[in-house]
Amino acid sequence: MLWDTHMHTYFSSDSEAGIQEMIEAAITAGIDGVCFTDHMDVDYPYEVPQGFCFDMAEYYQAMTEAQNQYKGKFPVRIGMELGLQAHLKDRLPGMAAAYPFDFVIGSSHLVHGMDPYYTEYFEGKEEDKAYQEYFESILENLAAFDCFDVYGHIDYIVRYGPNQNQFYSYGKFADVIDEILRTIIQNGKGIEINTAGFKYGLGHPHPTEQILKRYRELGGEILTIGSDAHKAEHVGFGFGKVPGILQEAGFRYYTVFKQRKAEFYPLEG
Repeated sequence: MLWDTHMHTYFSSDSEAGIQEMIEAAITAGIDGVCFTDHMDVDYPYEVPQGFCFDMAEYYQAMTEAQNQYKGKFPVRIGMELGLQAHLKDRLPGMAAAYPFDFVIGSSHLVHGMDPYYTEYFEGKEEDKAYQEYFESILENLAAFDCFDVYGHIDYIVRYGPNQNQFYSYGKFADVIDEILRTIIQNGKGIEINTAGFKYGLGHPHPTEQILKRYRELGGEILTIGSDAHKAEHVGFGFGKVPGILQEAGFRYYTVFKQRKAEFYPLEG
């Protein structure tokens, strides 16, 4: 099958899932291995439990215990999803290096202090301009950070747009998206195929098939796979579609990180 290397537990403010619960769901789904990537969003401006941060010592201990519990039975790796904001460029690198994580996803959940999850981000903006601002903020983050391994769900914003992806396409934003992809490749980083787009009814993964193909055309090789599951029932969600999508885009391998180093696994399907 495939590794699911983007998943959340009760250490994330938007999940109540247990660690063992998620692992058992992965085993049942036929997943080959998992990496936990709970949310670390420093300076999250909205009131949510824990403020979208977790106690790193407690987190690493709990994940290590799970890793040891399943040692020799099922591979469990430890990572986090780091919420990137350019003004945090002096804080986040130290957090990413504080523990021997296997994998760090860098993600854009906030655009200049606003989360597109909330409708206020789109108020007074044309949808296309709101999307453009989001993509441009990714470029700002890429200029500020080197402390992650892959950039998460690059077109995350379309989950929450007024029309989601009804009027969205790679072609509309090709200039800025190509610049994002080139910068990621030049910096030795990767992207992910995030299957939560199917869960949100978009009919496509994050990013879309066209963007995945373009990434490969530009020379991109590092590509991880994640369900972005926040519940056990979503572990490996839509993974049956992944090999075909990636092979159509020109990939023959996908990536799993161990001790922040890329390992390549052949695609089958």
